[in-house]
Amino acid sequence: MGGTEASDGKGGTHRTGGGGPPSPGGSPVTPSSEPPPGAPAALTTPRGRRPVVVALMLCMALVAIDGTIVSTAVPQIVGDLGGFAVFSWLFSGYLLAVTVTLPVYGKLSDTFGRKPVLIAGIILFLVGSLLCAAAWNMGALIAFRVVQGLGGGALQGTVQTIAADLYPLKERPRIQAKLSTVWATSAVAGPVVGGLLAGYADWRWIFLINLPVGAFALWLVVRHLHEPARPKTRTRPRIDWAGALAVFATGTLLLTALVQGGVAWPWLSAPSLGLFAASAALAALTVVIERRAAEPIIPGWVWRRRTIASVNLALGAMGLLMVAPTVFLPTYAQSVLGLGPIAAGFVLSVMTLSWPVSAALADRVYNRIGFRLTAIVGMSAALLTLLAFPLLPYPGEPWHPALIMLVLGAALGLFQLPLIVGVQSTVGWAERGTTTASVLFCRQVGQSIGAAVFGAVANSVLAARLLDAPVPGLPDDLDAVARTLVEDPGTLSEAATDYLRRAVDTAVDYVYIGAAGAAALALLALVVLAPRRFPVLPDTTDTAAPSPGPVSGGPER
Repeated sequence: MGGTEASDGKGGTHRTGGGGPPSPGGSPVTPSSEPPPGAPAALTTPRGRRPVVVALMLCMALVAIDGTIVSTAVPQIVGDLGGFAVFSWLFSGYLLAVTVTLPVYGKLSDTFGRKPVLIAGIILFLVGSLLCAAAWNMGALIAFRVVQGLGGGALQGTVQTIAADLYPLKERPRIQAKLSTVWATSAVAGPVVGGLLAGYADWRWIFLINLPVGAFALWLVVRHLHEPARPKTRTRPRIDWAGALAVFATGTLLLTALVQGGVAWPWLSAPSLGLFAASAALAALTVVIERRAAEPIIPGWVWRRRTIASVNLALGAMGLLMVAPTVFLPTYAQSVLGLGPIAAGFVLSVMTLSWPVSAALADRVYNRIGFRLTAIVGMSAALLTLLAFPLLPYPGEPWHPALIMLVLGAALGLFQLPLIVGVQSTVGWAERGTTTASVLFCRQVGQSIGAAVFGAVANSVLAARLLDAPVPGLPDDLDAVARTLVEDPGTLSEAATDYLRRAVDTAVDYVYIGAAGAAALALLALVVLAPRRFPVLPDTTDTAAPSPGPVSGGPER
């Protein structure tokens, strides 16, 4: 990604090989029109980027849509295979596999290159999809969903890393906006597509449609993504298999405790306490293993560098707050507003309209005021928007929450993109995969924590409100109440229906207040931990070998 020109944030341009205020630490960078010796060159030519970008967008669509497409097909799947008591693992198993493998794939892509990791991920995802379509019982389907997730982890992290490799700093907002659009659209469209396939074809087509899409993406990657030969060294790359296993085991136990707590067993029960204790012990063991490893899966510099650590925490908090709109807003729209599933999905989907537009325009802001301040502005707007939700009238009109989601999408687009682009631009090629994976891993863990915490909040508020219910014997958890209001409203009196709707409204209000608290945590991470200006590496050294820290001589933003 040789010497390009980038905006200096003041209306002019400068060569990215030098200039800009020096950042603390590191060694000076000598401007050059060629990558330094031993560093991989650009992945492909500008013209050759187009088919690669198409492949990246297809891969992103696959992993995003498969996180939600199964949801509306559950009745058909359970009716065919049985296993109602464990069907939630269709989602949990996939989420677990994607999340816990992100750090491993990030390190592997830095060690062996992006292309082999992406190819392996696509193949594994397609094999998992084919096996899911052929599943003969619920246990087999859950196991094959885990296989899908193992491939999905490679896709999610490597796609974001290759996108940063392909484009210089000034062009990265375009590709990130495209990927954000694909992710948001696919995630929202997933339930609709799943319901249509299950209702008018067969639920197995939910997985079979992945095959042609994934095969085309695989062909594009093999044919058009060209990584230059890596420099030969006398020592073979060392893989930290012990660290990889420890990270995988720790993440699996922790996420299982978060996903199943309060659902399969009470939070203070022996299974929950045992899983949390075991995950804490394994986390301590992981730290010991990683500190001794020559090439750790999660290097210590991921948390020692203020820029990366603050972005990790901020995006983890964003994952936490995203649970409010994605999980609880559809319930609110159907139970309180009385909307059907499609209309409720539309209320949520308006967020996908403003998010990519805001992300695409974010560079015009951060080129003037910097990555950190842009993200602070975005999250401050998100905080105020989340606090506005409890102020909506009861029962209100559908456009009220839709407007909230429209503003929230714009705010989060202005928050997330500068942080991802910024943190990727502070490291060289050989550290970018690990850095990107750590950011996505924290966001995924934040979502899992948010689902557990806000689920407990909603159910506790609902249970407290139902203590004084006008009709005895009403359901006392959110899922059961929502099911009663949506599927069997005729079984309730008008007074009981109104009471339940008001109870759901109050419970979701508290969830949004909690989400606002998560937004405050994200702001705290940026204000207290993040440096005022991100120490950006010049584009001429984007492919440099690992650096010991921030590099001086390049622009700061």
